[in-house]
Amino acid sequence: MKLNIEYAKAKIPVDLPRSERLQVEEIIKQLLIEHNAVLVAHYYVDPFIQDLALATGGCVGDSLEMARFGQAHSAQTLVVAGVRFMGESAKILSMEKTILMPDLAAECSLDLGCPADEFSAFCDAHPERTVVVYANTSAAVKARADWVVTSSVGIDIIRHLHQQGETIIWGPDRHLGNYIAQQTGADMLLWQGSCLVHNEFKATELAQLKAEYPQAKVLVHPESPDSVVALADVVGSTSKLLQSTYELDVDTFIVATDLGILHEMQKRSPNKRFLAAPTAGESASCKSCAFCPWMAMNGLQGVEKCLTEANSTKYEVTLSAEMAVAAKKPLQRMLDFAQSQQQRVAASGDIVKDRALFANVGAA
Repeated sequence: MKLNIEYAKAKIPVDLPRSERLQVEEIIKQLLIEHNAVLVAHYYVDPFIQDLALATGGCVGDSLEMARFGQAHSAQTLVVAGVRFMGESAKILSMEKTILMPDLAAECSLDLGCPADEFSAFCDAHPERTVVVYANTSAAVKARADWVVTSSVGIDIIRHLHQQGETIIWGPDRHLGNYIAQQTGADMLLWQGSCLVHNEFKATELAQLKAEYPQAKVLVHPESPDSVVALADVVGSTSKLLQSTYELDVDTFIVATDLGILHEMQKRSPNKRFLAAPTAGESASCKSCAFCPWMAMNGLQGVEKCLTEANSTKYEVTLSAEMAVAAKKPLQRMLDFAQSQQQRVAASGDIVKDRALFANVGAA
């Protein structure tokens, strides 16, 4: 199945002049207070939005970090700067709260490439298999699954299921699924989806860049093709890659994930150098174009508008109670598993022994 995705639908806001940006930021700060709201932002969105989220007591993180932060926060309204499935995940975990997004048309190629009806038919054709879906999916696809996983806890959950003798249907990212299958030896039937950002990294050009900077460590998200993953020094979720930049004692990194993460990496390690992994060949006009156009749809003016019009449904993420309950079951199963892993790690008391295991039970 090949889905034609209209990437051109992603409309990227224009950059604001500094004086106007500062004015909009002040308005947003006041609106957050007026609406008892908190701003949560993904690492891949506009750096100004990331900084504003932190400055106003919000959160910058992966999709699961965002949803869990919103669930635990006392605010009645969550403004989710990310893509639609992230807003849905926040709603699933906080049905009693109002979930707003700067632009509800901000989609995800993994989500769009895995329509619920087609994926459900795929699952129905293999009823003996346990259905495991990546967090980058719609609420409807989550509702069809037995488990929801993130890139950080996926290996542990699939290994657990494999040890129980279960065979797996995995969706939607084929590269991440293939990586997990290699790491665990599990029998996994893969839905053939991919991320439009990570799918574009090129192994040949990455090898050339690595040769040019032999002391650099290569950080790769496992949604990338296996030829790119094979060149990595660190493979993992966005949070794991970020963590590696300030834990590893090197001063140069080649980063194969969305360029939005470089803002937080540079903030945490201002004296280190970060090189964007190549997404195109020698003749291309843009060698490193790794950014999600839908993430880029989140602009400061969109944040302002969704709060200004908070009483309308124009910017609100809504789900039926039935859908939310069904989608929460596999999501909660993952959260419970991750919590049990954290408790098991803490119980041993051996920090060195437990470090690798603990690193794999974090966020998305």
